[in-house]
Amino acid sequence: MFMLGPLGFLAPWLLLGLVMLPILWLLLRAVPPAPIRRRFPGVALLLGLTDDETQTDRTPWWLLLLRTIAIAAAIIGFAGPILNPKADAGGTGPLLVLVDDTWAAAQDWNQRIDRIETLLVEATQAGRETAVVAVSDLTPDAAIPFRAAQDWSATLPMLEPKPWMPEAEAVTAWAEELSGGFDTFWLSDGVDQPWRSALLDSLQDRGAVSVFEAARPVVALKPAVFEDGAIRLSAIRNRTGSEAEISVAAHGLDPAGIPRQLATVDIAFAAGEAEASALLSLPAELRNRVTRFEISGARSAGAVTLGDDSLRRREIAIVAARDEREGLQLLSQTHYLEQALEPNADLIHGAISDLVLANPDVIVLADVVSLAGAEAEALEEWTRKGGLLVRFAGPRLAASDLGREAEDVLMPVRLRAGGRTVGGAMSWGEPKALRTFSAESPFFGLPIPEDVTVSSQVMAQPDPTLAERTIATLADGTPLVTRKRLDLGQVVLFHVTANAEWSTLPLSGLFVQMLERLAVSTRLAALEPGDLVGTTWTLDQAVTGFGEVVDAGTTPGIAGERLAGEAPGPELPPGLYAGETRRIALNAVAEDMSLAPVVWPGDVTVEGFAVAEELPLKGALLSLALLALMIDVFATLLLSGRLSRQATAAALVVLAMALPAPRAEAQEELDVERLIAATSEVTLAHVVTGDAAVDEAAQAGMQGLSQVLFRRTSIEPGEPVAVNLETDELSVYPFLYWPITEQQPRPSEEAYEKLNLYLRTGGLILFDTRDAGTAGFTNGSPNGRKLQQLALPLDIPPLEPIPADHVLTRTFYLLQDFPGRHISRDVWVEAAPADAQQAEGMPFRNLNDNVTPVVIGGNDWATAWASDENGRPLYPVGRGFAGERQREMAYRFGVNLVMHVLTGNYKSDQVHVPALLDRLGQ
Repeated sequence: MFMLGPLGFLAPWLLLGLVMLPILWLLLRAVPPAPIRRRFPGVALLLGLTDDETQTDRTPWWLLLLRTIAIAAAIIGFAGPILNPKADAGGTGPLLVLVDDTWAAAQDWNQRIDRIETLLVEATQAGRETAVVAVSDLTPDAAIPFRAAQDWSATLPMLEPKPWMPEAEAVTAWAEELSGGFDTFWLSDGVDQPWRSALLDSLQDRGAVSVFEAARPVVALKPAVFEDGAIRLSAIRNRTGSEAEISVAAHGLDPAGIPRQLATVDIAFAAGEAEASALLSLPAELRNRVTRFEISGARSAGAVTLGDDSLRRREIAIVAARDEREGLQLLSQTHYLEQALEPNADLIHGAISDLVLANPDVIVLADVVSLAGAEAEALEEWTRKGGLLVRFAGPRLAASDLGREAEDVLMPVRLRAGGRTVGGAMSWGEPKALRTFSAESPFFGLPIPEDVTVSSQVMAQPDPTLAERTIATLADGTPLVTRKRLDLGQVVLFHVTANAEWSTLPLSGLFVQMLERLAVSTRLAALEPGDLVGTTWTLDQAVTGFGEVVDAGTTPGIAGERLAGEAPGPELPPGLYAGETRRIALNAVAEDMSLAPVVWPGDVTVEGFAVAEELPLKGALLSLALLALMIDVFATLLLSGRLSRQATAAALVVLAMALPAPRAEAQEELDVERLIAATSEVTLAHVVTGDAAVDEAAQAGMQGLSQVLFRRTSIEPGEPVAVNLETDELSVYPFLYWPITEQQPRPSEEAYEKLNLYLRTGGLILFDTRDAGTAGFTNGSPNGRKLQQLALPLDIPPLEPIPADHVLTRTFYLLQDFPGRHISRDVWVEAAPADAQQAEGMPFRNLNDNVTPVVIGGNDWATAWASDENGRPLYPVGRGFAGERQREMAYRFGVNLVMHVLTGNYKSDQVHVPALLDRLGQ
């Protein structure tokens, strides 16, 4: 193929015909020959006469140019010109397509797949054997699977980015065992790795290497850290050229259990800086709901960091018996306990009855024996519902009869009277050390300091269940910590005091580690392998290479020391791991990770992923030549006088009519047909917002509500329509659904005039802020503020929350709640008259007889109503049976709303029944 800039020619030898164009120009100038001028007196008699046919003395220059262009276009067209032809990469041997399938490549993965497909097509045309190999699949004993290039096309859909970086040892070992000769096309992710240079040297020894790499920077998010009452979010990038700013969103569950974006924070990179951070301050309640942080607009596992228990500050209630030595802080029952918990938890104090109502994560009783009947019952109920009750022994517990004869429900074991003292004048021996924790104990793997000893304790009564309830023992085998399950909760008893009076345990770091294993404390520091020795963790939620958080399904357990000490990989994928009492997040990006761009040697060709599409120009040029020849024929006839002016005008008119042109009449006919269809049957409509996703959900919501009306009522709605407030007629639609978005434009003054006329003449608009009612007609949400702006010019009457006796509560169904995708009771309608009174014998007041012109709420009703053509819901609502019940109630509210629009307050007219009967004398 002959190349001329971006043009290629399949038959370039035909271009030699362009050399003949000057000769052709001269020939056309010479034909016809110029006439010889002779003066003849008799010609004067012919003056004034005209011939029907004329012949010019020479061809006009513009006609010569037109003919030259036609011939040149034909010559070039037959030469087979192609714009942006695919260049022949050369080479005839095997070809290796090496793909960096890491999370850093996920952002432009579709472009990478398109590029691979193009390379496979070129290899097929060249007849080259090809192998498509992913970097994460490289192992020392893996041979390169060369085969026909077209065979790899079917495997490309299964090629996806991994949420981890490949192991350097495996890649280096694979590179060292390469043999044979082949060329390599390397699709790089743009992030430098320690194994790249060794792999590149080995590939260049086998043949030519070409690299494809995107110019965009790779941005990742480090694990979130709780710091000084706020969450620190740090981002890193591999290219540090100019200033840049990214937005990080916090996602979690709202009070209704629906996933949503909870907060956002911007992180700004300074010029030349590879790392930047920002602080996100959230209330404790909101912070505990956060499940993940992600970079807005990014699409990779590196752009997502999961939140775990390290971001939660547990709420721990501490109740202690009255200490007579209150002035001695170090001897206080709870001093060491508070010192261990205070850095990582919110401590609350008070009466047990009040603390149970606060629903803390843990309740700690330090030598508390006497519980009133109501307190004991409340504490038991709280524990059975999943609470953790931790009790510490002390002199009061040792001297009491609690759990002597029969096991107390709030004690894990029965106790002996008096307790046990060791290491004193009347003791049984020296202070006892702790025995190594067993494999069944939650403390298994924790190292026991030599200076931790026990001098006094309360003793457990022998019992068949004692062994299985003992989770820590002394060196002589006596129980030190016991535990029992109580429905969903558990009760734990330390057989020593919470201070250093009976043991040195509270003075040691082991005490904090034991509280952490029991989920009483959650440390914020980075975990060490030794902290999790002996524990087993199960992957609960996994992160894909594209940054999606999915259910992990059934996976084998992971040893705790691996979770704390190893980097993510095929056997340890990133995600949220669940233990017995807490959760730990393993993210694709570690706290100490940094990103750097790849610096390729000068002899390596580096290209982008964009592939210029081939555009054959043969057809266009031949069409141009044909058109020029047609114009030449038309011009020749015109110049020779064989084409009249009338025929010319007719030809131009025919040509103009042949050209496509928009027909306003067709649009007008379409609008008329639409209005006629809307008036012939009930048609639900929604206001166009300009947001494609919101408008699509609104259309599907009107479709779903129409189907429900058709099945359950006598109404047979037509196909729902989208309404443009600026151009469409509103009076034919009895009901308008108006979803509020932050960016939708404000209607014009003419549109507001139509809206006010629509409201005055019986129309109803359902305003939906879709924010779960958080707006509350204040500045509570962006959509709420937008609603205030949009509704300001409207003639809206005074409003009030739907009263219990409003006709909307009984138009078709009996309702008291009006949920959509969200659950909020704050739905507003036209306020009742101030003098409305309840008639005798009637369950409701004499409210206004008009249909409320507006209904305002934020429950996102259209999403709850939305369904496809077969009636299947399109969006999830709630969870399980409760969610389906919520969707059903949303349908019922929609039915009541439409029936209210169509029938008015006819049910409220029953208040006049007594007066009518009185007039009739009955």
